[in-house]
Amino acid sequence: MKKKVFIALGLMSGTSMDGVDMSLISSDGFNEFTSILNKYHKFDPELQNKLMDLRYKIKSSGDLKKYSSEINILEREITLFHHKLINKVLSESNQKIDLIGFHGQTIFHNSEEKISKQLGDGRLLSQLTKKLVINNFREEDLKKDGQGAPLTPIFHKLISNIINIKFDISFPFNIINIGGITNITQVLDNYSNNINLYAYDIAPGNCLIDEWVRKKSKKKFDEDGSLAKSGKVNDLLYNQAIDNFYINNYEKSLDIKDFDISFVRGLSLEDGCATLTKFSAHLIAKGIEDINNQRKKSSLINLVCGGGRKNNFLIQQINENFKNKYLKLENIDYYGFDGDFIESQAFGYLSIRTYLNLPISFPNTTRCKSETIGGIINKNF
Repeated sequence: MKKKVFIALGLMSGTSMDGVDMSLISSDGFNEFTSILNKYHKFDPELQNKLMDLRYKIKSSGDLKKYSSEINILEREITLFHHKLINKVLSESNQKIDLIGFHGQTIFHNSEEKISKQLGDGRLLSQLTKKLVINNFREEDLKKDGQGAPLTPIFHKLISNIINIKFDISFPFNIINIGGITNITQVLDNYSNNINLYAYDIAPGNCLIDEWVRKKSKKKFDEDGSLAKSGKVNDLLYNQAIDNFYINNYEKSLDIKDFDISFVRGLSLEDGCATLTKFSAHLIAKGIEDINNQRKKSSLINLVCGGGRKNNFLIQQINENFKNKYLKLENIDYYGFDGDFIESQAFGYLSIRTYLNLPISFPNTTRCKSETIGGIINKNF
């Protein structure tokens, strides 16, 4: 019997806090998948500044209570912003959607305290859109002693299966997402039990470089790595940084607040970019090789997605840092997927799985005790 295919809209706003990725997909929540429409919308500058200011203020879980009034006001504002975008997308696509996967904007994540706060009111969005809205994807995983992240691996597995069939490329696959944080999904096979699906946060991605550029200039990021390319690495500071900061245990999720840029504070814009890019590339390359060595399966298929894949200088640095010279990152776009929208497509897919009461996280992807059905279904109309 053929499974029902749903139309879902996935909404994702990442650690860069620059805007919202929106993806309209069709899927059965299992192996069927079609991308219908992908759109990106920048935050209004005022809203972006409010979000960044709030994230900066919230350094601990206690601050969530301290700034609760500000959080509630901004949560409503960001929900109304999403509603406006949804109306625009629906009018352009002329599609009738079944579900909305609403990730929201993360302002605090601490897996040890089992707290992950995303701004976004699912009930209000459901009321405004007259649609089923799935949000709060991380809470159940945290309750089961998981890290609450990463949540995209089950979608990465679907992508791997499609590429395996379409391009006749054998498993295992590594899918590396370079966003604010870099995470890796290792898909060892296409078996349905998901036992051989592994995922880890492994390193900073763009977060250190972005923070530095914003601090030292009016730019938002280092486009194509041009600033880093024109700068000079401070080898003394770089070597001190890699001696003082290393990740031997990839079992815990990472947050941008786990890192800081203070070690380059005396450098010029360009030299700081060069040093932070080399530092980030070192940790990313080390993480990929460490994960390969853990499984004793050195995947030569390393597909990279997320905004970091557009930074050619960063990608070059990662490739140069691999000790195994057979390893090389490949842009996932070459295989028919838009690397800018993998996460927003994933949350559309996860919303379908939540609706169908299917697990979205697994012991080997988030360290949860057992397969976990995450997400809250909001029907407020």
